[in-house]
Amino acid sequence: MIDLGKVLTTEDKLIASTMQKMEKSSKWLSSFLVKYRPPMNGERYMTDKEASEYLRLSRRSLQEYRNKRMVPFIILGGKVLYPESAIYELLEANYFKAIP
Repeated sequence: MIDLGKVLTTEDKLIASTMQKMEKSSKWLSSFLVKYRPPMNGERYMTDKEASEYLRLSRRSLQEYRNKRMVPFIILGGKVLYPESAIYELLEANYFKAIP
């Protein structure tokens, strides 16, 4: 039973546990919001950094792919964006199955 006359402090186990959970949730949410990219007309776009990390290419190699028009991109305000679906299509088109 809870003592209604008791003052709860951060030393109280229940309060300390709740505070830890809230701090963990806050860190997760902050991390999520940094990475979250809302879709535009159902399409998500990657920055050159994100696309190069995803493809495991250097940003310079990705620039070469752009120069050779091997990957679709958009330049908006000096920032290069890649449609996420196009990156997946590029991978699918160049996928070779192992020979058993």
